[in-house]
Amino acid sequence: MRIEHVNPDTLNKNPAFTQVVTVKDATELIYVGGQNSVDATGAIVGDDLGTQAEQALRNVIAALAAVDATQEHVVRLGIYVVQGQDARQAFAAAQRVWGPHPTAITVLTVAGLAHPRFLIEIEATAALD
Repeated sequence: MRIEHVNPDTLNKNPAFTQVVTVKDATELIYVGGQNSVDATGAIVGDDLGTQAEQALRNVIAALAAVDATQEHVVRLGIYVVQGQDARQAFAAAQRVWGPHPTAITVLTVAGLAHPRFLIEIEATAALD
């Protein structure tokens, strides 16, 4: 399988994400449902966007590991941030936790999530060969 990251010269380049991701010859697609800042005990981790984003990303990484995948296999992240939050905090958290694995992303601002304390939810799509 080949995952190719494409950033056309006609579009903005940003180290945090890739404009286009193609997957050739994948034999398994993985869909990680929305992860938030809940730890393994069910406790909500953090009251700020940065801390919650770190936990949500750790949860995505843990879900991927359960099926023998890593951040390198992720081709798309969907990120939902509660209105009024500074998304730059989530970007900084991604730099710390996710590492240098830019992928295609969509960031949406939403009115709220499943629990009133949740500030972010992250879903992922990955491909394995």
